[in-house]
Amino acid sequence: MAKILMKGNEAIAEAALRAGATNYFCYPITPQTEVAEYLAKRMPEVGGVFLQAESEIAVGNMLFGAASTGKRVFTSSSSPGISLMQESLSYMAGAHLPCVILNIMRGGPGLGGILPAQSDYFQATKGGGHGDYRVLVLAPSTLQEAVDLTMLAFHLADKYRNPAMIIGDGMTGQMMEPVEFPESFVESELPAKTWAATGASGRKPLVIKSLFLDPLALEQNNIALKEKYDQMQREEVRFELYKINAKNRILIVSYGTMARICQTAIDALEGEGISVGLFRPISVFPFPHSQLREEISRANVETVLTIEMSMGQMLEDVERAVAERKPVRFFGRTGGIVPSPEEVMEETRKLLDTKAAPRRSRKA
Repeated sequence: MAKILMKGNEAIAEAALRAGATNYFCYPITPQTEVAEYLAKRMPEVGGVFLQAESEIAVGNMLFGAASTGKRVFTSSSSPGISLMQESLSYMAGAHLPCVILNIMRGGPGLGGILPAQSDYFQATKGGGHGDYRVLVLAPSTLQEAVDLTMLAFHLADKYRNPAMIIGDGMTGQMMEPVEFPESFVESELPAKTWAATGASGRKPLVIKSLFLDPLALEQNNIALKEKYDQMQREEVRFELYKINAKNRILIVSYGTMARICQTAIDALEGEGISVGLFRPISVFPFPHSQLREEISRANVETVLTIEMSMGQMLEDVERAVAERKPVRFFGRTGGIVPSPEEVMEETRKLLDTKAAPRRSRKA
């Protein structure tokens, strides 16, 4: 496989095509509009459907309709646009429909700004819409991983008949790196889509819905959804360990592009004789709670340091995993400001110098 130098947004768009996405609906918003620009050209070349809707709300309804026919459907947006799709995502989860959503996050809340951020973690992992539903969420750190996880997301969406989301940030979308695509996309076997609305010739008509007026029927649907999410927790947890060893006094938890910055800081600290490990969640729902809990049980780990481009959102999952076994500290920048390796190193040194660090050290 030959490597190709590509911008992140375009690499993810090409990965979606190669995973079999034949329907793409969108509304432009910075910093992910290159996805739409790329697919406006590429979708017709592969016989797919490209449609720019009048709003993100319309995009969500188009996703529901196309997914109901069994097609692989894809959309991309950024923070406020994803907010407008939340009702449709709840409907799709309730109706057991697969789709893949890309969120190239920007700063918020509100209209915010167009620079990189990770402040949509709650929205992605806790279910940004109404009701008892979850979305499977993957967080790539490199563009190659973004390609691989995008292709995986389509498989998992079909496997669980559930929306799946890729979350990145402005750096993911705009930076360029060499990537490679498989010659052919080979998947493990998936069940036939007997649930899809493909015509009722020879069978009874299907009704695809999330409306259950009988409370017992609605409860059973919620129970079925919960069983899927429990299966995800058992089978789809993904994470990476970086320089984890018995000498680590600090364990950093970070995800996405922020984790790459932390790796740079960890390498530099190693040159100073300071041993720091990194635990990087790749699936942020399901979150690797038990795996993180296992790593912090190492004898020399004194403190867990969570680093995000937010005011502290993944922090809550980290605290749940650690469950007061070790102190948990937080450092983050927001508003589109990206923490530097030097800032990560400074925060790490502070924790090693004092036991009296504040529980959450935020720098706006």
